Amino acid sequence: MAIVETPLAGKAGTESLLYRKITWKLIPFLCLCYLAAYLDRINVGLAKLQMADQLQLSEAAFGLGAGLFFVGYILFEVPSNLILQRVGAKVWIARIMITWGLLSAGTLFVTTPNQFYAIRFLLGVAEAGFLPGVLYYLTLWFPTYRRGRIIALFMIGLPLSSVIGGPISGWIMGHFDMRHGLHGWQWLFLLEGIPSVLLGVITFWVLPNNYRQAKWLTEDEKKRIEQDLAHDDAEASHSKHSFRDGFFNLKVWMLGGIDFSILLSAYAMGFWMPTFIKTAGVTDITTIGLLTALPSVAALLGMLLIGTSSDRMRERRWHIIVPFIVGAMAMAGSTFFTHNVIATVLLFSIAQAAIIGAVPVFFSLPATFLRGTAAATGFALACSLANIAGLVSNSLMGLALDLTGKSGGALWAFAGCLLLSSLLVIALPAKVVNR
Repeated sequence: MAIVETPLAGKAGTESLLYRKITWKLIPFLCLCYLAAYLDRINVGLAKLQMADQLQLSEAAFGLGAGLFFVGYILFEVPSNLILQRVGAKVWIARIMITWGLLSAGTLFVTTPNQFYAIRFLLGVAEAGFLPGVLYYLTLWFPTYRRGRIIALFMIGLPLSSVIGGPISGWIMGHFDMRHGLHGWQWLFLLEGIPSVLLGVITFWVLPNNYRQAKWLTEDEKKRIEQDLAHDDAEASHSKHSFRDGFFNLKVWMLGGIDFSILLSAYAMGFWMPTFIKTAGVTDITTIGLLTALPSVAALLGMLLIGTSSDRMRERRWHIIVPFIVGAMAMAGSTFFTHNVIATVLLFSIAQAAIIGAVPVFFSLPATFLRGTAAATGFALACSLANIAGLVSNSLMGLALDLTGKSGGALWAFAGCLLLSSLLVIALPAKVVNR
């Protein structure tokens, strides 16, 4: 069969088969890695239900500890992504996963608040660069017009971490509590840290640094990818390439502000959902774990639907703005039903489907105007700026609960930030990002 020369032709033929092959080779494994990463990041929310009393952590102290993860993450994100560009994805992603898995498992040895703060900071340092690194890595394989759906498929690891992790984490804490002298939360960190280490080791064998090193691609297929990426670059004649272009770029800083608003809400729901459900009247840890999974199922569906729709229509901005508005309304509305389990789960399901659903579309934006070192820098800088939200979100939520016993003030503030960031989205030039 002859190779079609134009990258936009025959999407149901040779090209689609090629990119389907690449998708199956890369995305399930990367999705599994992201699931493990995010689970090791947020399982502390469920662990809190036991460890807070045993370590004498107040709500504010827990919020600070959960937030310190992001201090380490922010400081090392840009350097980590630049190193990945130099040494290759295989080595650097493996290093990231092995170190974060070991540190996450090591949380079982924490006995004081200060030790909790230290281990969370180090976990952030270890994990820094994973998400922007993978996003940059995908630009080496897929042209712009395919990335919305591909990023959505990769990032379903985020909601899957709660869909799978919530029930499993609840079961571990309930079933293993005081086995061999360890509390349930200690078993949680130990058992959920091990898969990250194993996946890190496997990375050395399954992840090529780029399509040229992929033994499972034929020479014709490699040439086709090269042609498609070259054509994509030619369309993006405005794209920037240098470190300076990625760092001192107004659009990158705008993207950081937009993602900041996303993560304020995402981390509030990710870290504090078990607390919200417990406040609504559920006391059994296993049941809390199961209910925590339901909004994440909605988020998974939202990511696939919104990401696919954005690619099909080749439109990005309104696929972010409309979900922001819907998510903000649902999250703010949840504050009126804090003692109603059904309403709490339903409204947070809508909020997560909308807000988390828009994330893959958002992460397809940087590569529409950045390439090479600028893309690696831009992805990491936008993520670094945005992850300040992890510290703000958790600290503000913990403070609100300590001072008022309610989460309403924090959730309304986060909803307002989503609405304000919609103005930043509409300010992005449509002719640049809608590709």
